[in-house]
Amino acid sequence: MEQGLESAKESHGERADRNFVELLQGARVAVTGVQVLFAFLLTVPFSEGFVRLGDLDRRLYFVALVSAAIASILYIAPATQHRVLFRQGMKETLVRRSNLYGIAGALALAVAMTAATMLVVDYLFDGTVAIITAGVVALLALWAWFIQPALDRSTSTEE
Repeated sequence: MEQGLESAKESHGERADRNFVELLQGARVAVTGVQVLFAFLLTVPFSEGFVRLGDLDRRLYFVALVSAAIASILYIAPATQHRVLFRQGMKETLVRRSNLYGIAGALALAVAMTAATMLVVDYLFDGTVAIITAGVVALLALWAWFIQPALDRSTSTEE
């Protein structure tokens, strides 16, 4: 069925329900990766090699850890808020808020992945390789997650 016809037959509440389910399904994909990264980062300070990290690498670790925690919180928030706001007639508000949390969570995840990648590459090689690699990771995440969809959105003729 064509999207326009499908949405024309939906009530406002049905559309909000569908949009919320779609948001939650997207978050399920991301939250697994975020949780694995976060769990890994929680174990790093307890490994032998952590004591050899310099000040810059410890700061990168901190940025990666906190960003992964923030991403986890933002991706989990819609499901938790749905439970708290259940049957309060606030589905549309929850959909809009969940969309913003998903975007902010993706940004926090991009920061966590970039910092974690830079930390590991800096540990293995010199600073130049780490900076270039982290830059490529950051640019790829920005392109694939934000810039390309923004360009598509700006050229879209649909509502």
